[in-house]
Amino acid sequence: MERLQKIIARAGIASRRKSEELIVAGAVELNGRVVLQLGVRADPARDHIRVNGKLIQPQSLEYYALYKPRGVVSSVRDEKDRRTVTDLVKTSVRIYPVGRLDYESEGLIILTNDGDLSRRLTEAGRVPKHYRVKVRGQPPERLLDRLRSGIRLSGERLAPCQIKMVKPGNNSWLIVTLRQGRYRQIRRMFESVRHSVMRLRRVSIGSLKLGNLKPGESRHLSREEVRKLYSGTAPGRRHARVAPRTPSSPWYK
Repeated sequence: MERLQKIIARAGIASRRKSEELIVAGAVELNGRVVLQLGVRADPARDHIRVNGKLIQPQSLEYYALYKPRGVVSSVRDEKDRRTVTDLVKTSVRIYPVGRLDYESEGLIILTNDGDLSRRLTEAGRVPKHYRVKVRGQPPERLLDRLRSGIRLSGERLAPCQIKMVKPGNNSWLIVTLRQGRYRQIRRMFESVRHSVMRLRRVSIGSLKLGNLKPGESRHLSREEVRKLYSGTAPGRRHARVAPRTPSSPWYK
């Protein structure tokens, strides 16, 4: 048995929030009776659920890992008619990207129609995300310490993060670990200390790794991978005082 709004969202009719609005507005029927209260549960395999008079057919849950290339938009559609991440995954199910990577960035992004997992993964503070970042010049440790402690950008205080220098030089490679995902956060952080980002690739989201995927490639997540993502976002873990781990194997090119 599942909540009605979850069943409606999974069927691709509307988002979870919009589904709740449809219920309150009297647009949803369960076995011939109008439902007006949230919290009502149903069995999508047995019960007849109609939205605005139309019988819905719940979709199965699907989960994908995609290597988003640079020059692709992290959304379902784009007003400028640019390629989007959903253009790169072949499925008849309506899926959505979990979180975003900006247009110039690349790397791991999850696409799914599981609204519950999406909400858990995007809730601030729950899931560490690791990025491989190439910046101009070699930022000194004193500047990196400023970024690690959480700087103020555009009047907003950013959460502390973890930064590890792995290949110093004229153009340096670093690993950055965030538990917060503000708009173009890493790019803005390094621009603020005058070491602009040349390349940015996300290599993991919680327990899920980019692995051997190449730009534009995607794959189904295994049942075990989905289970680990759920386990890593379980209630109670959000406020654990554990520093995010940083990959130690060489990866830079």
